[in-house]
Amino acid sequence: MRGLDGKTVIVTGGGGGIGGATCRRFAEAGARVAVFDRDGAAAERVAGAITGQGGKAQAFTCDITDHAGVAAAVAAAEAALGPVGALVNNAGWDVFRLFKDSTPEEWQKLIAINLVGALNMHHAVLPGMLARKHGRIINIASDAARVGSTGEAVYAACKAGLLGFSKTLAREHARHGITVNVVCPGPTQTALFAGYKEGAGNPEKLDEAFRRAVPMGRIGDPEDLPGAILFFASDDAAYITGQVLSVSGGLTMAG
Repeated sequence: MRGLDGKTVIVTGGGGGIGGATCRRFAEAGARVAVFDRDGAAAERVAGAITGQGGKAQAFTCDITDHAGVAAAVAAAEAALGPVGALVNNAGWDVFRLFKDSTPEEWQKLIAINLVGALNMHHAVLPGMLARKHGRIINIASDAARVGSTGEAVYAACKAGLLGFSKTLAREHARHGITVNVVCPGPTQTALFAGYKEGAGNPEKLDEAFRRAVPMGRIGDPEDLPGAILFFASDDAAYITGQVLSVSGGLTMAG
């Protein structure tokens, strides 16, 4: 895809499944990758694997719920790798709990990570993108935001909020050379999904239920996501903004 070689890209949650796969794919395309993760060791492992293969990457320990910490991490990334050309807001957290059984403490953690964290990242990178009149932002939401998901009421609400936020920013900044698009994964074999299944109490049964529900007959792998993410970050998607794309094996076919 055009326009990725030499571009500095921040990927939050870069030490995890989808985040790590996305970091590696960007590096393969020639991008300079800032691997952001609250787990510094996980970020270092991903960055080290990339540099070990001759790619360009650096790890940054970052708690996206901390506004000042995010600003400092973005500044450090730009000092090390250059101005941010693309931001992938991938970090997230979930817990399986019927809303009636959930607690305000859980709500606050879900909102802080899944919504406020993304707001903090946008707030830190947008000024530079505006000054350069160029930028690509890809927000990773969830099909739960589009159709709902039992046991994920607050998570789905956060991701639905991210959809509305993304569309609004896409309108505000289309004339400034900045695009904002959303990728919605379906069920994907990640640590987050594993935790969700454990919380449901019967992971094997839930696995089988999801496999039967997905038209392609399998649960997604982290490697299924980077293609869509890199497309939105590339020059091939320069005339696309405010769009939402599900990567779910056909589980969600929203118009």
